[in-house]
Amino acid sequence: MYRSNHKSAIINQQSTAFTLVELLVVITIIGILIALLLPAVQAAREAARRLQCCNNLKQLSLACLNHEEMHGFYPSGGWGCSWTGDPDRGPGRRQPGGWVYSILPYLEQQALYDIGTDGDPGEPFSQTQRNGAVQRDQVPLTMLVCPTRRAAILYPRPRWRNGQIWYYNAASYGTADLAGGGGLDYAGNSGGKWYWCTGPRSIAEAESPNFDWSRCGALTSTGVIYSHSEITMAQISDGTSNTFLLGEKYINPDSYYTGLDHADDAAAFEGHAHDVDRGTATVQDVPLPPLPDTPGSMVLFNFGSAHAIGLHMALCDGSIQFINYSIDPLVFSYLGDRKDGMAIDAKMY
Repeated sequence: MYRSNHKSAIINQQSTAFTLVELLVVITIIGILIALLLPAVQAAREAARRLQCCNNLKQLSLACLNHEEMHGFYPSGGWGCSWTGDPDRGPGRRQPGGWVYSILPYLEQQALYDIGTDGDPGEPFSQTQRNGAVQRDQVPLTMLVCPTRRAAILYPRPRWRNGQIWYYNAASYGTADLAGGGGLDYAGNSGGKWYWCTGPRSIAEAESPNFDWSRCGALTSTGVIYSHSEITMAQISDGTSNTFLLGEKYINPDSYYTGLDHADDAAAFEGHAHDVDRGTATVQDVPLPPLPDTPGSMVLFNFGSAHAIGLHMALCDGSIQFINYSIDPLVFSYLGDRKDGMAIDAKMY
């Protein structure tokens, strides 16, 4: 009797143990499940990042609309890439800083807007203004970067170091070393027939009736935000729901963190340039299609994004549309032109 029970116990112990084959099968099944689960997790994360990116652009577009409601026109593109924001010069054509700077008060960033104010809108620039400009341009804002692409931190600005900052000597910085700047992944829509420019060399030149603003595209650009712009809602004859206001901008992925992309190498608050504004067509009316960020490819003037199939664009009514890269480039250029008579509904794309 004792031997029979002992033998049965041994058999039961053997039957509950894993064989090597069974263990390998279990490991294989777990590996397959993980392989199936990872893309789903990655897709969920990207969906969340896309939603955050959309929300960022929504906040920026609503700030532009609040600016329009307060002042009667959309934020100006500023004077050129050699200028940054001046808190003593107010909105519109008198403001050398770009559209991002102009909407700071409507993003609950009035304190950031006011850094460097000394009550004097003219020249010469005081040390208070210069120090304020440097301090402000080194403040990263979460709502200005797409989380699919990068984080809201300071990024190198090697082209603006050691005093080699073009006319910033006159504009604001003096010989300050702007080693880093907050990133900007969104751009104003300058439409077609637009130019980027350094802008005037001084406030006196900017305010002179003889300064030729046409060399910055101020007299020909067909978008909403460009050099020396002051576009009212009534001037968007194609309709605010049919015209781009802002959108995601193309950046070379190799330069996300280096500042070596020539259209992503300045701080977010500078005046009109391809760092802060993009177009939908060239001066010769050749369409500029939206593009996915592509390693090894530096593209200076197009809208684009780090998302796989398309990009977010804000319309002049504040709505946000996701536009596929496959959109007809000509249709995309029509949506960027405020007055071409081609009132295409962006919701169709």
